[in-house]
Amino acid sequence: MALTDSSRSYGTVSRVLHWTMAALLFWQFGGMILKMVLGRVPLMAFWVGTHASVGALLLLVLMLRAGWAFTQKAQRPPYEAGLIGRAAMLGHYALYTLMFVIPFIALLRMAGSGKGVTLFGVQLQHPHGQEVEWMTAPGNALHGNLAWVLLALVAGHVLMVLLHRFLWRDDVLSRMAGTPA
Repeated sequence: MALTDSSRSYGTVSRVLHWTMAALLFWQFGGMILKMVLGRVPLMAFWVGTHASVGALLLLVLMLRAGWAFTQKAQRPPYEAGLIGRAAMLGHYALYTLMFVIPFIALLRMAGSGKGVTLFGVQLQHPHGQEVEWMTAPGNALHGNLAWVLLALVAGHVLMVLLHRFLWRDDVLSRMAGTPA
């Protein structure tokens, strides 16, 4: 399999970045859903404790993915013509936008909280006790709500993959999964 994308399928780099993000998003949403169901039980302390670090990692992987996608733009599989292709393109843009905005405003909120910033056990900013409201307000107002919108878009993304695979029987899934249509 080629490292780079082609007009027929995504290459290894695109696939690794895509499925890495899928796994990280699964971790994030799985943890938040379990926290809602189970409450703050000991198991959840670890999972929820990783939320900020994994969110920062998601943002980093997204930036790598967007940069890679830009370098591969001319050779990537094209969107279908017509309404379905346009909807797919808009859906992907919405996914990318939310996958950037959600962790960005959360990290901005963390930096402005006055409580310090620690990611992966490394303290990047010491606590200073002074909240900066313009930094915390967007995250407080939007982070959770936008995350649920993102989850709905991800569910729609998966549903469309299933429609392509089982109803329309085309090769869209094989482009990213590497399986035959």
